[in-house]
Amino acid sequence: MLDIVLVEPEIPPNCGNIARTCAATGSRLHLVEPLGFDVSDRAVKRAGLDYWHLVEVSVYRSLDHLFAVHPEAASDLWLATTKAPRSYSEAAFSPDCWLFFGKETAGLPREFRERHRDRCIRIPMVDEARSLNLANSAAILIYEALRQNGFPGLLDAGEMGNPSVI
Repeated sequence: MLDIVLVEPEIPPNCGNIARTCAATGSRLHLVEPLGFDVSDRAVKRAGLDYWHLVEVSVYRSLDHLFAVHPEAASDLWLATTKAPRSYSEAAFSPDCWLFFGKETAGLPREFRERHRDRCIRIPMVDEARSLNLANSAAILIYEALRQNGFPGLLDAGEMGNPSVI
């Protein structure tokens, strides 16, 4: 199962869209504080996120707290950053890897990126583009990791794939 980590996310709709992608793919969502929004049950219901119950969401005080709770994350992580030296297409994702994404205005902390320089990957884009939307970036990498592993646990065909359905 993939683990998706948002470090200090700021924009509620991005987190909501990523949570929906996690719900659709069976991925777990990890949020590292501070958050730019409220994820209490009341706030989630008010926002109309009817799929939130399908997502396993955990919140951590810091990156150190996340690694203290999940030391296994350090052995199979990938950091998405526009500053990376190589494309995500060069990464070999395992079925249980951890994908890290930084906050919308600043990305992942420099020290964290430097500590894991060999695990930093980027989505190719033209030089003039600053970055892709966080939710779009997460979706691209989540589905690439799933594709590389044969889309474990996911349906590979919709109702049109069943010849008995008219």
